[in-house]
Amino acid sequence: MSYYPGQGYNGGGGGGYGYGPPPGHPPPQQYYSGPPPQQQRSYGPPSGPSQHHNYGPPPGPPQNHYGPPQQHYGPPGGPPPPTNYGSVSRGSSQAPKRYPPPNYPPPPHLDAYGYPLPQGRHHHAQHARSGPPPPDVPQQFGHGAPEGYTFQYSKCNGRRKALLIGINYFGQQGELRGCINDVHNISAFLVERYNYKREDMIILTDDQQDPIMIPTRENIIRAFGWLIQNAQPNDALFLHYSGHGGRVEDLDGDEDDGFDECIYPVDHAQAGPIIDDEIHARVVKPLLQGVRLTAIFDSCHSATVMDLPYVYSTKGVLKEPNLAKEAASGLFDAFSAYSRGDLAGAASSVFALAKSAMTGDEVYEYNKQTRTSPADVVMFSGSKDDQTSADATINSQATGAMSWAFISALKANPQQSYVELLNSVRDILEEKYTQKPQLSSSHPIDTDLLFVM
Repeated sequence: MSYYPGQGYNGGGGGGYGYGPPPGHPPPQQYYSGPPPQQQRSYGPPSGPSQHHNYGPPPGPPQNHYGPPQQHYGPPGGPPPPTNYGSVSRGSSQAPKRYPPPNYPPPPHLDAYGYPLPQGRHHHAQHARSGPPPPDVPQQFGHGAPEGYTFQYSKCNGRRKALLIGINYFGQQGELRGCINDVHNISAFLVERYNYKREDMIILTDDQQDPIMIPTRENIIRAFGWLIQNAQPNDALFLHYSGHGGRVEDLDGDEDDGFDECIYPVDHAQAGPIIDDEIHARVVKPLLQGVRLTAIFDSCHSATVMDLPYVYSTKGVLKEPNLAKEAASGLFDAFSAYSRGDLAGAASSVFALAKSAMTGDEVYEYNKQTRTSPADVVMFSGSKDDQTSADATINSQATGAMSWAFISALKANPQQSYVELLNSVRDILEEKYTQKPQLSSSHPIDTDLLFVM
């Protein structure tokens, strides 16, 4: 079926893109077969990612019409079990399973969403001091940012829009199970807890028949444009991606490790990945001062996938380049790869180490000068740039560990500061996983302020 300007599903809002409600969520097309067998997975790059290095601009956004999903899946119900971060095999041809929310009361130790009530060792959120709200007056950048710049924290009391992307890669090598569930869980959470409306959401998943709702490279880029279109100060935008992530060679010298981070659309083998430079240019750079964009990337190698220059530690302070630590880590990685007989991996580690040693400080300063933004962009990522993120199983429902932990932390205590939320998410994950979620931003932030979105 083709779509032409003015031929929307039901008209609807969304400015020039005109997003109205589409049909429901039928089983996937024949190109995307059913869920894979029960295996442990990670959100690393799918087997055999295409080596595309030319990322020219896609066609301009056509007048297609997006709309809200017709159903959602309830959030998971308990801590995920341990998992390994290995490769996966090709899935079966079964139709994807559906996981409706339970219609019975939760047990005493769980909340209405099925998440554990605050207890145990989530100490950062348990006694949160719920920092002050964001200030109303413009703030000075400081911290080496361009002189004369000011930024404005968003009050998040304007229009709300959300773009949620979940890719299970049905029928492909590296098939995942939890990504589609992730976005429906996040959707329900945003609606019920943060006053988002389903008619102001786009959900791209690879279990839909509507061709413009499939998370292809072109559709993702188009949806980026929809998300930021006409955004004004104090608007609250939300971007969630759950799927494969990876690294490709950096071609423009803006990465101190020699690699760009990227995400893999469902058609990555034909269209290529979407690298961090392009994500930043399309969803961060165009935003006005005072517009909030909260982003969650539940994928491998995702710490700097939006190229936000300010990364924070669990103490709430900016992370500065530590070349001595990076050198030790790079040498260890190279030695480990060599001992496994992985000569290519050893060479890659040595290349990254050499490039980092030569350009670390210069790249850090360059990125602060060129990637700092007056927009209020905050990202929580599922792992460091050199780590994988887990595809977990929680009470028989597949889900991304980072997506589960983010919702769980805010359900346990919605009144947390930025640094408290970072630590809460880490506390939840470190019981079962090695991945270390990261907090980054487009401008320096006071991490003791109350987290809002």
